[in-house]
Amino acid sequence: MRIVMVVALSLALCAGCSARRGEPISEPLKIDNARVARGERAFMGNCNECHPGGKKGLGFALNNKPLPGFMIKAQVRAGAGAMPAFPKELITGEQLDEIVEYVALLRNSPPPPRENLKQEQ
Repeated sequence: MRIVMVVALSLALCAGCSARRGEPISEPLKIDNARVARGERAFMGNCNECHPGGKKGLGFALNNKPLPGFMIKAQVRAGAGAMPAFPKELITGEQLDEIVEYVALLRNSPPPPRENLKQEQ
């Protein structure tokens, strides 16, 4: 119970802190494409329904939260609020590592270019 409280408090404190979208939060991850693909598949199968593309959906946005990987992992394992806990039987430790790396890549990716609104009219 104490771990859940620490994670919840940490998330609440970090929720108001966000990096500007154009600035990377950390150095880009250097991982192989197979690992990124596995992380993306695991994210799509377990996280995307509530955090579509890392953006706000039923759950809060992930792309603008500079949470370190260990806090993301603790949140996934413990759950909090409306978010269910995901035990190792649902998401293995390796899958969770890959999801965290995929989320970091989403966070560090530049936003898609905006189209000129006048062109659409």
